[in-house]
Amino acid sequence: MATRLIQDPRIQPLNDAAPSPTPGAHYVLYWMQQSQRAEDNHALEYAIQQANDLGLPVVVAFGLMDGYPEANARHYYFMLQGLAEVAAALERRDIRFVLRHGNPDAVALELAAGAALVVTDRGYLRHQKEWRRNVAANAGKRVVQVETDVVVPVEVVSVKREYAARTLRPRFHKHLSTYLVELTTTAADHSSLGLDLPAGDHPDLDLALLQSDPLALLDRLDVDRSVPPVPIFEGGTRVAKRIFRAFIEEHMDDYDHKRNKPQTDAVSHMSKYLHFGQVSPLWLALEIDNSVDKPDNERDSYLEELLVRRELAMNFVHYAEDDYDSYTTLPDWARKTLAEHADDEREHVYSWAELEAAETHDPYWNAAMREMVHTGYMHNYMRMYWGKKILEWTNTPDGAFHRCLDLNNKYFLDGRDPNSYTGVGWCFGLHDRAWTERDVFGKIRFMSKGGLERKAKPREYVEKVDRLVAEVEAGLEEMGWEG
Repeated sequence: MATRLIQDPRIQPLNDAAPSPTPGAHYVLYWMQQSQRAEDNHALEYAIQQANDLGLPVVVAFGLMDGYPEANARHYYFMLQGLAEVAAALERRDIRFVLRHGNPDAVALELAAGAALVVTDRGYLRHQKEWRRNVAANAGKRVVQVETDVVVPVEVVSVKREYAARTLRPRFHKHLSTYLVELTTTAADHSSLGLDLPAGDHPDLDLALLQSDPLALLDRLDVDRSVPPVPIFEGGTRVAKRIFRAFIEEHMDDYDHKRNKPQTDAVSHMSKYLHFGQVSPLWLALEIDNSVDKPDNERDSYLEELLVRRELAMNFVHYAEDDYDSYTTLPDWARKTLAEHADDEREHVYSWAELEAAETHDPYWNAAMREMVHTGYMHNYMRMYWGKKILEWTNTPDGAFHRCLDLNNKYFLDGRDPNSYTGVGWCFGLHDRAWTERDVFGKIRFMSKGGLERKAKPREYVEKVDRLVAEVEAGLEEMGWEG
Protein backbone atom coordinates (compact mmCIF):
# COMPACT_ATOMS: atom_id res chain seq x y z
CA MET A 1 0.00 0.00 0.00
CA ALA A 2 1.43 3.36 -1.01
CA THR A 3 2.23 6.12 1.45
CA ARG A 4 2.76 8.89 -1.07
CA LEU A 5 5.12 11.51 0.37
CA ILE A 6 4.40 10.44 3.94
CA GLN A 7 7.77 9.42 5.34
CA ASP A 8 7.76 5.99 6.99
CA PRO A 9 8.92 7.22 10.45
CA ARG A 10 5.75 9.31 10.67
CA ILE A 11 3.67 6.11 10.59
CA GLN A 12 3.51 4.06 13.80
CA PRO A 13 1.18 1.07 14.32
CA LEU A 14 -0.08 1.21 17.90
CA ASN A 15 -1.16 -2.42 18.14
CA ASP A 16 -0.58 -5.82 16.52
CA ALA A 17 -4.03 -6.22 14.96
CA ALA A 18 -4.03 -7.54 11.41
CA PRO A 19 -3.88 -4.84 8.74
CA SER A 20 -6.54 -6.48 6.54
CA PRO A 21 -10.20 -5.38 6.78
CA THR A 22 -12.54 -7.40 9.00
CA PRO A 23 -16.05 -8.53 8.04
CA GLY A 24 -18.56 -5.74 8.41
CA ALA A 25 -15.96 -3.00 7.84
CA HIS A 26 -17.51 -0.14 5.90
CA TYR A 27 -14.93 2.64 6.11
CA VAL A 28 -11.52 3.76 7.30
CA LEU A 29 -11.81 5.91 10.42
CA TYR A 30 -9.60 8.93 10.97
CA TRP A 31 -9.94 9.78 14.64
CA MET A 32 -9.01 13.45 14.65
CA GLN A 33 -7.84 14.81 17.97
CA GLN A 34 -4.68 16.93 17.97
CA SER A 35 -4.45 17.99 14.30
CA GLN A 36 -7.73 19.79 13.75
CA ARG A 37 -7.47 20.66 10.06
CA ALA A 38 -8.60 19.26 6.72
CA GLU A 39 -5.47 20.16 4.76
CA ASP A 40 -1.70 19.71 5.19
CA ASN A 41 -2.56 16.79 7.47
CA HIS A 42 -0.48 13.62 7.08
CA ALA A 43 -2.89 11.55 9.18
CA LEU A 44 -5.87 12.52 7.03
CA GLU A 45 -4.01 11.91 3.77
CA TYR A 46 -2.76 8.54 5.03
CA ALA A 47 -6.32 7.53 5.95
CA ILE A 48 -7.55 8.52 2.48
CA GLN A 49 -4.75 6.62 0.78
CA GLN A 50 -5.44 3.49 2.84
CA ALA A 51 -9.16 3.76 2.18
CA ASN A 52 -8.61 4.09 -1.56
CA ASP A 53 -6.39 1.03 -1.54
CA LEU A 54 -9.11 -0.91 0.33
CA GLY A 55 -11.92 0.38 -1.87
CA LEU A 56 -13.59 2.10 1.09
CA PRO A 57 -14.64 5.64 2.03
CA VAL A 58 -13.14 7.67 4.89
CA VAL A 59 -14.96 8.95 7.96
CA VAL A 60 -13.40 11.62 10.19
CA ALA A 61 -14.55 11.72 13.82
CA PHE A 62 -13.87 14.12 16.67
CA GLY A 63 -14.87 13.49 20.28
CA LEU A 64 -15.92 16.71 21.97
CA MET A 65 -15.84 16.18 25.71
CA ASP A 66 -17.07 18.27 28.61
CA GLY A 67 -14.32 19.38 30.97
CA TYR A 68 -11.23 18.87 28.82
CA PRO A 69 -8.26 19.09 31.25
CA GLU A 70 -7.82 22.73 32.35
CA ALA A 71 -9.82 24.07 29.39
CA ASN A 72 -12.54 26.72 29.61
CA ALA A 73 -14.94 28.59 27.33
CA ARG A 74 -12.06 30.62 25.84
CA HIS A 75 -10.36 27.48 24.54
CA TYR A 76 -13.55 25.71 23.48
CA TYR A 77 -14.90 28.63 21.45
CA PHE A 78 -11.68 29.06 19.46
CA MET A 79 -11.56 25.30 18.86
CA LEU A 80 -15.21 25.16 17.74
CA GLN A 81 -14.55 27.89 15.18
CA GLY A 82 -11.79 25.73 13.74
CA LEU A 83 -13.91 22.56 13.78
CA ALA A 84 -16.66 24.36 11.87
CA GLU A 85 -14.17 24.97 9.09
CA VAL A 86 -13.00 21.34 9.24
CA ALA A 87 -16.58 20.12 8.73
CA ALA A 88 -17.09 22.33 5.67
CA ALA A 89 -13.71 21.51 4.14
CA LEU A 90 -14.19 17.76 4.54
CA GLU A 91 -17.63 17.92 2.98
CA ARG A 92 -16.06 19.52 -0.10
CA ARG A 93 -13.75 16.49 -0.23
CA ASP A 94 -16.73 14.05 -0.03
CA ILE A 95 -15.70 13.01 3.49
CA ARG A 96 -18.16 12.82 6.35
CA PHE A 97 -17.22 14.60 9.56
CA VAL A 98 -18.75 13.31 12.79
CA LEU A 99 -18.72 15.43 15.93
CA ARG A 100 -19.82 13.37 18.92
CA HIS A 101 -20.32 14.48 22.49
CA GLY A 102 -18.02 12.35 24.59
CA ASN A 103 -14.48 11.57 25.62
CA PRO A 104 -12.25 11.33 22.53
CA ASP A 105 -11.16 7.73 23.14
CA ALA A 106 -14.72 6.57 23.86
CA VAL A 107 -15.99 8.14 20.63
CA ALA A 108 -13.14 6.59 18.65
CA LEU A 109 -13.88 3.13 20.09
CA GLU A 110 -17.57 3.49 19.29
CA LEU A 111 -16.91 4.27 15.63
CA ALA A 112 -14.10 1.72 15.33
CA ALA A 113 -16.81 -0.96 15.30
CA GLY A 114 -17.55 -0.28 11.63
CA ALA A 115 -13.99 0.50 10.55
CA ALA A 116 -11.46 -1.55 8.66
CA LEU A 117 -8.65 0.57 10.08
CA VAL A 118 -8.36 3.34 12.66
CA VAL A 119 -5.91 6.15 11.89
CA THR A 120 -5.12 8.88 14.40
CA ASP A 121 -2.83 11.86 14.65
CA ARG A 122 -0.30 12.27 17.44
CA GLY A 123 -0.54 14.09 20.75
CA TYR A 124 2.33 14.40 23.22
CA LEU A 125 0.63 15.18 26.50
CA ARG A 126 0.02 12.53 29.12
CA HIS A 127 -3.74 12.24 28.67
CA GLN A 128 -3.44 12.27 24.87
CA LYS A 129 -1.07 9.31 24.97
CA GLU A 130 -3.36 7.47 27.37
CA TRP A 131 -6.36 7.95 25.06
CA ARG A 132 -4.40 6.43 22.17
CA ARG A 133 -3.21 3.51 24.28
CA ASN A 134 -6.81 2.81 25.29
CA VAL A 135 -8.07 2.86 21.70
CA ALA A 136 -5.21 0.69 20.48
CA ALA A 137 -5.83 -1.87 23.23
CA ASN A 138 -9.60 -2.07 22.80
CA ALA A 139 -10.52 -1.23 19.20
CA GLY A 140 -10.13 -4.78 17.94
CA LYS A 141 -8.81 -3.23 14.73
CA ARG A 142 -5.44 -2.08 13.55
CA VAL A 143 -4.72 1.40 14.95
CA VAL A 144 -2.07 3.52 13.24
CA GLN A 145 -0.72 6.83 14.52
CA VAL A 146 0.56 9.31 11.94
CA GLU A 147 2.75 12.19 13.05
CA THR A 148 1.66 15.52 11.58
CA ASP A 149 2.20 17.95 14.47
CA VAL A 150 5.97 18.39 13.99
CA VAL A 151 8.19 18.68 10.94
CA VAL A 152 10.69 15.98 11.96
CA PRO A 153 9.34 13.14 14.16
CA VAL A 154 10.62 13.37 17.71
CA GLU A 155 12.29 9.94 17.79
CA VAL A 156 14.06 10.65 14.49
CA VAL A 157 15.69 13.73 15.99
CA SER A 158 16.68 12.12 19.30
CA VAL A 159 15.98 9.02 21.36
CA LYS A 160 16.41 10.87 24.65
CA ARG A 161 15.51 14.08 26.42
CA GLU A 162 17.76 16.82 25.08
CA TYR A 163 19.49 19.23 27.44
CA ALA A 164 19.06 22.42 25.41
CA ALA A 165 18.44 23.85 21.96
CA ARG A 166 22.16 23.70 21.22
CA THR A 167 22.17 19.91 21.65
CA LEU A 168 19.00 19.34 19.64
CA ARG A 169 19.75 21.79 16.80
CA PRO A 170 22.40 19.78 14.90
CA ARG A 171 20.41 16.57 15.27
CA PHE A 172 17.31 18.28 13.93
CA HIS A 173 18.97 19.94 10.94
CA LYS A 174 20.58 16.64 9.97
CA HIS A 175 17.11 15.37 8.98
CA LEU A 176 15.34 18.56 7.94
CA SER A 177 15.76 18.24 4.17
CA THR A 178 14.13 14.80 4.24
CA TYR A 179 10.99 16.10 5.96
CA LEU A 180 10.68 19.65 4.63
CA VAL A 181 8.63 18.33 1.73
CA GLU A 182 5.16 19.43 0.65
CA LEU A 183 2.43 16.91 1.40
CA THR A 184 0.48 15.58 -1.58
CA THR A 185 -3.32 15.89 -1.36
CA THR A 186 -5.16 12.68 -2.28
CA ALA A 187 -8.75 12.67 -3.52
CA ALA A 188 -11.09 10.20 -1.85
CA ASP A 189 -12.28 7.61 -4.39
CA HIS A 190 -15.46 6.88 -2.45
CA SER A 191 -17.77 9.42 -0.80
CA SER A 192 -18.80 8.84 2.81
CA LEU A 193 -21.30 11.70 3.02
CA GLY A 194 -24.37 9.42 3.04
CA LEU A 195 -22.85 6.61 5.08
CA ASP A 196 -24.72 5.09 8.03
CA LEU A 197 -22.52 4.92 11.12
CA PRO A 198 -22.67 2.79 14.26
CA ALA A 199 -24.78 4.33 16.97
CA GLY A 200 -23.68 4.38 20.58
CA ASP A 201 -23.88 6.15 23.90
CA HIS A 202 -22.44 9.39 22.53
CA PRO A 203 -24.80 11.58 20.49
CA ASP A 204 -23.84 13.39 17.31
CA LEU A 205 -23.69 17.15 17.71
CA ASP A 206 -25.40 19.46 15.23
CA LEU A 207 -22.89 20.39 12.49
CA ALA A 208 -25.23 23.03 11.07
CA LEU A 209 -25.29 24.75 14.46
CA LEU A 210 -21.52 24.38 14.75
CA GLN A 211 -21.06 26.20 11.45
CA SER A 212 -23.70 28.87 11.93
CA ASP A 213 -23.34 29.66 15.63
CA PRO A 214 -20.48 28.01 17.56
CA LEU A 215 -21.38 30.08 20.62
CA ALA A 216 -24.82 28.42 20.71
CA LEU A 217 -23.17 25.00 20.51
CA LEU A 218 -20.83 26.00 23.32
CA ASP A 219 -23.90 26.76 25.44
CA ARG A 220 -24.92 23.11 25.15
CA LEU A 221 -21.67 21.87 26.69
CA ASP A 222 -20.74 21.60 30.36
CA VAL A 223 -17.76 23.94 30.18
CA ASP A 224 -16.08 26.28 32.67
CA ARG A 225 -17.33 29.75 31.65
CA SER A 226 -15.21 31.78 34.06
CA VAL A 227 -12.88 32.87 31.25
CA PRO A 228 -14.62 34.41 28.22
CA PRO A 229 -13.79 33.92 24.54
CA VAL A 230 -11.51 36.36 22.73
CA PRO A 231 -13.45 38.03 19.92
CA ILE A 232 -10.37 39.63 18.36
CA PHE A 233 -8.95 36.20 17.44
CA GLU A 234 -10.84 33.84 15.15
CA GLY A 235 -10.06 30.14 14.96
CA GLY A 236 -9.55 28.07 11.83
CA THR A 237 -7.06 27.17 9.12
CA ARG A 238 -8.23 29.78 6.64
CA VAL A 239 -7.73 32.62 9.13
CA ALA A 240 -4.36 31.24 10.26
CA LYS A 241 -3.02 31.14 6.72
CA ARG A 242 -4.27 34.64 5.95
CA ILE A 243 -2.63 36.03 9.09
CA PHE A 244 0.63 34.24 8.38
CA ARG A 245 0.89 35.42 4.79
CA ALA A 246 0.29 38.98 5.97
CA PHE A 247 2.99 38.54 8.61
CA ILE A 248 5.52 37.44 6.00
CA GLU A 249 4.63 40.34 3.73
CA GLU A 250 4.55 43.04 6.40
CA HIS A 251 7.02 41.97 9.09
CA MET A 252 9.54 39.44 7.81
CA ASP A 253 11.97 42.09 6.52
CA ASP A 254 12.86 43.11 10.09
CA TYR A 255 11.48 40.25 12.19
CA ASP A 256 14.71 39.49 14.03
CA HIS A 257 15.16 43.15 15.02
CA LYS A 258 11.59 43.55 16.30
CA ARG A 259 10.72 40.14 17.71
CA ASN A 260 11.80 41.13 21.25
CA LYS A 261 10.06 44.51 21.16
CA PRO A 262 6.58 43.99 22.62
CA GLN A 263 5.35 47.43 21.60
CA THR A 264 5.43 46.30 17.95
CA ASP A 265 3.14 43.92 16.07
CA ALA A 266 5.96 41.95 14.44
CA VAL A 267 4.58 38.59 15.57
CA SER A 268 2.91 35.81 13.58
CA HIS A 269 0.26 34.81 16.17
CA MET A 270 0.63 31.20 15.03
CA SER A 271 1.08 29.63 18.47
CA LYS A 272 -2.65 29.46 19.16
CA TYR A 273 -3.33 27.89 15.75
CA LEU A 274 -0.51 25.40 16.22
CA HIS A 275 -1.87 24.56 19.66
CA PHE A 276 -5.15 23.31 18.20
CA GLY A 277 -3.54 21.82 15.12
CA GLN A 278 -5.42 24.29 12.93
CA VAL A 279 -2.30 25.00 10.90
CA SER A 280 0.53 22.68 9.95
CA PRO A 281 4.05 23.51 11.16
CA LEU A 282 5.29 22.01 7.88
CA TRP A 283 3.11 24.40 5.88
CA LEU A 284 4.44 27.35 7.91
CA ALA A 285 8.05 26.24 7.41
CA LEU A 286 7.54 25.83 3.67
CA GLU A 287 5.95 29.28 3.41
CA ILE A 288 8.99 30.80 5.11
CA ASP A 289 11.37 28.67 3.06
CA ASN A 290 9.68 29.79 -0.15
CA SER A 291 9.68 33.51 0.71
CA VAL A 292 13.01 33.95 -1.06
CA ASP A 293 12.53 37.70 -1.44
CA LYS A 294 12.94 38.09 2.34
CA PRO A 295 16.36 38.36 4.04
CA ASP A 296 17.92 35.00 4.91
CA ASN A 297 18.76 36.00 8.47
CA GLU A 298 15.14 37.03 9.16
CA ARG A 299 13.77 33.77 7.76
CA ASP A 300 16.36 31.77 9.71
CA SER A 301 15.40 33.57 12.91
CA TYR A 302 11.75 32.64 12.52
CA LEU A 303 12.53 29.06 11.55
CA GLU A 304 14.69 28.68 14.66
CA GLU A 305 11.63 29.47 16.79
CA LEU A 306 9.17 27.41 14.74
CA LEU A 307 11.37 24.36 14.27
CA VAL A 308 14.20 24.01 16.77
CA ARG A 309 12.57 25.66 19.79
CA ARG A 310 9.12 24.19 19.20
CA GLU A 311 10.42 20.71 18.54
CA LEU A 312 12.67 20.94 21.60
CA ALA A 313 9.42 21.41 23.54
CA MET A 314 7.98 18.27 21.93
CA ASN A 315 11.14 16.38 22.84
CA PHE A 316 10.79 17.59 26.43
CA VAL A 317 7.18 16.55 27.08
CA HIS A 318 7.63 13.26 25.21
CA TYR A 319 10.62 12.11 27.24
CA ALA A 320 9.50 13.75 30.50
CA GLU A 321 5.99 12.29 30.30
CA ASP A 322 5.65 11.72 34.05
CA ASP A 323 6.64 15.17 35.28
CA TYR A 324 6.70 17.78 32.48
CA ASP A 325 4.22 19.82 34.53
CA SER A 326 5.99 19.37 37.86
CA TYR A 327 8.68 21.37 39.64
CA THR A 328 10.73 18.17 39.78
CA THR A 329 11.24 18.35 36.00
CA LEU A 330 13.66 21.27 36.39
CA PRO A 331 17.38 20.51 36.09
CA ASP A 332 19.14 19.53 39.30
CA TRP A 333 21.34 22.63 39.23
CA ALA A 334 18.27 24.88 38.95
CA ARG A 335 16.40 23.33 41.85
CA LYS A 336 19.59 23.35 43.94
CA THR A 337 20.32 27.04 43.42
CA LEU A 338 16.70 28.03 43.99
CA ALA A 339 16.63 26.00 47.22
CA GLU A 340 19.76 27.75 48.42
CA HIS A 341 18.03 31.12 47.94
CA ALA A 342 14.51 30.14 48.96
CA ASP A 343 14.76 32.08 52.23
CA ASP A 344 16.16 35.26 50.66
CA GLU A 345 14.17 38.36 51.46
CA ARG A 346 11.81 39.45 48.67
CA GLU A 347 11.32 43.19 48.23
CA HIS A 348 7.77 42.54 47.00
CA VAL A 349 5.54 39.53 47.67
CA TYR A 350 2.12 39.21 46.04
CA SER A 351 -0.77 36.84 46.55
CA TRP A 352 -2.33 34.77 43.78
CA ALA A 353 -5.33 37.15 43.74
CA GLU A 354 -3.11 40.23 43.40
CA LEU A 355 -1.20 38.68 40.52
CA GLU A 356 -4.35 37.57 38.71
CA ALA A 357 -5.84 41.05 39.13
CA ALA A 358 -2.64 42.68 37.79
CA GLU A 359 -2.20 44.65 41.02
CA THR A 360 1.57 44.92 41.41
CA HIS A 361 3.92 47.90 41.60
CA ASP A 362 5.20 47.20 38.06
CA PRO A 363 3.07 48.78 35.29
CA TYR A 364 4.76 46.73 32.57
CA TRP A 365 4.08 43.44 34.31
CA ASN A 366 0.51 44.53 35.01
CA ALA A 367 0.05 45.27 31.31
CA ALA A 368 1.35 41.83 30.41
CA MET A 369 -1.04 40.20 32.86
CA ARG A 370 -3.96 42.23 31.47
CA GLU A 371 -3.00 41.21 27.95
CA MET A 372 -3.08 37.56 29.03
CA VAL A 373 -6.37 37.77 30.94
CA HIS A 374 -8.26 39.68 28.27
CA THR A 375 -6.74 38.52 24.97
CA GLY A 376 -5.43 35.02 25.71
CA TYR A 377 -2.10 36.13 24.31
CA MET A 378 1.08 37.78 25.52
CA HIS A 379 4.07 38.91 23.51
CA ASN A 380 6.77 36.25 23.89
CA TYR A 381 9.36 38.62 25.36
CA MET A 382 6.85 39.71 27.98
CA ARG A 383 6.06 36.06 28.77
CA MET A 384 9.67 35.63 29.87
CA TYR A 385 9.58 38.82 31.93
CA TRP A 386 6.20 37.83 33.40
CA GLY A 387 7.45 34.43 34.57
CA LYS A 388 10.69 35.77 36.01
CA LYS A 389 8.84 38.34 38.09
CA ILE A 390 6.46 35.75 39.54
CA LEU A 391 9.55 33.86 40.70
CA GLU A 392 10.87 37.09 42.24
CA TRP A 393 7.57 37.98 43.96
CA THR A 394 6.57 34.59 45.41
CA ASN A 395 7.76 33.22 48.75
CA THR A 396 8.83 29.81 47.43
CA PRO A 397 10.23 28.84 44.02
CA ASP A 398 8.03 25.76 43.67
CA GLY A 399 5.01 27.89 44.55
CA ALA A 400 6.05 30.39 41.87
CA PHE A 401 6.41 27.58 39.33
CA HIS A 402 2.86 26.35 39.91
CA ARG A 403 1.46 29.88 39.91
CA CYS A 404 3.00 30.47 36.49
CA LEU A 405 1.71 27.21 35.13
CA ASP A 406 -1.81 27.61 36.50
CA LEU A 407 -2.21 31.16 35.17
CA ASN A 408 -0.63 30.16 31.87
CA ASN A 409 -3.04 27.27 31.36
CA LYS A 410 -6.10 29.18 32.51
CA TYR A 411 -5.80 32.24 30.27
CA PHE A 412 -3.57 31.57 27.26
CA LEU A 413 -5.24 30.26 24.11
CA ASP A 414 -2.03 28.32 23.51
CA GLY A 415 -1.71 27.16 27.13
CA ARG A 416 -1.70 23.51 28.17
CA ASP A 417 0.67 22.38 25.42
CA PRO A 418 4.35 21.39 25.08
CA ASN A 419 5.46 24.95 24.33
CA SER A 420 3.71 26.20 27.45
CA TYR A 421 5.24 23.64 29.78
CA THR A 422 8.64 24.30 28.27
CA GLY A 423 8.24 28.08 28.37
CA VAL A 424 7.29 28.10 32.05
CA GLY A 425 10.12 25.70 32.82
CA TRP A 426 12.59 27.96 30.99
CA CYS A 427 11.80 30.80 33.41
CA PHE A 428 13.09 28.49 36.16
CA GLY A 429 16.19 27.19 34.36
CA LEU A 430 14.91 24.49 31.99
CA HIS A 431 16.95 24.35 28.74
CA ASP A 432 19.13 27.18 30.06
CA ARG A 433 22.51 27.46 31.80
CA ALA A 434 23.71 28.88 35.10
CA TRP A 435 24.23 32.65 35.23
CA THR A 436 25.79 35.06 37.72
CA GLU A 437 24.45 34.35 41.19
CA ARG A 438 22.12 36.88 42.83
CA ASP A 439 19.53 37.04 45.60
CA VAL A 440 16.28 35.08 45.18
CA PHE A 441 17.20 33.81 41.68
CA GLY A 442 20.46 32.14 42.59
CA LYS A 443 22.03 31.20 39.24
CA ILE A 444 18.74 31.39 37.31
CA ARG A 445 18.70 33.95 34.50
CA PHE A 446 17.40 37.32 35.74
CA MET A 447 15.29 39.91 33.91
CA SER A 448 14.78 43.44 35.20
CA LYS A 449 12.47 46.37 34.62
CA GLY A 450 15.50 48.48 33.68
CA GLY A 451 16.61 45.90 31.14
CA LEU A 452 13.16 45.93 29.60
CA GLU A 453 13.27 49.70 29.30
CA ARG A 454 16.69 49.58 27.63
CA LYS A 455 15.74 46.93 25.09
CA ALA A 456 12.18 47.98 24.25
CA LYS A 457 9.60 50.72 24.71
CA PRO A 458 7.38 49.24 27.40
CA ARG A 459 5.33 52.41 27.89
CA GLU A 460 4.15 52.03 24.31
CA TYR A 461 3.40 48.40 25.08
CA VAL A 462 1.18 49.46 27.99
CA GLU A 463 -0.74 51.76 25.64
CA LYS A 464 -1.10 48.95 23.11
CA VAL A 465 -2.53 46.63 25.76
CA ASP A 466 -5.04 49.30 26.82
CA ARG A 467 -6.30 49.45 23.22
CA LEU A 468 -6.51 45.66 22.93
CA VAL A 469 -8.42 45.30 26.19
CA ALA A 470 -10.96 47.91 25.05
CA GLU A 471 -11.34 46.09 21.73
CA VAL A 472 -11.93 42.75 23.46
CA GLU A 473 -14.50 44.19 25.84
CA ALA A 474 -16.40 45.80 22.98
CA GLY A 475 -16.32 42.53 21.06
CA LEU A 476 -17.70 40.53 23.99
CA GLU A 477 -20.53 43.00 24.36
CA GLU A 478 -21.32 42.76 20.64
CA MET A 479 -21.40 38.95 20.71
CA GLY A 480 -23.67 39.00 23.78
CA TRP A 481 -21.36 36.96 25.96
CA GLU A 482 -22.72 36.00 29.35
CA GLY A 483 -20.34 34.17 31.68
